[in-house]
Amino acid sequence: MTAIGTPRVYRAKLRAGEAGWARWRLATAAAFGLLGGACSMSFPMTSLVPEDPPATASVTAKAASPMAREMGTEDWRRAKGALAVALDPQGSGSPVTWDNPDSALKGHFKPVGQPFVKSDEICRAFLATVSGQASASTFQGTACRPSGGEWAIKDVKPVTKPS
Repeated sequence: MTAIGTPRVYRAKLRAGEAGWARWRLATAAAFGLLGGACSMSFPMTSLVPEDPPATASVTAKAASPMAREMGTEDWRRAKGALAVALDPQGSGSPVTWDNPDSALKGHFKPVGQPFVKSDEICRAFLATVSGQASASTFQGTACRPSGGEWAIKDVKPVTKPS
């Protein structure tokens, strides 16, 4: 009888020992997880973080227009409308004028060549003039429009007339 009972007692103790070790391993893994998680938390130390430097007058304001500096926000708003009509692929390709009586600036956009696709955008080259009371400037550039978006000038440079 002892021979039969011994393996059962041994198995029972073995099972209890395995369960104890499994609980011990689980508790150890949970403890390491909590300790490791606590180490990964960070709190900023405001005394060590420098404040943003104050803005100074040396920072220049962004121009309203990518073309002429004398163009104000309203001038550029009117010019953008003319640019959109002039560069429309369904349009006639004729020059489109704009003007702002308040600033005495005016100009026109003339599409050059056919529209083309670049980086999934419809693009078109153009010539533009901006005239004020004392001077007139001519520009050459390219504008692109994403599908369903607005035209944006990608590059523009003044055209110098040969002397």
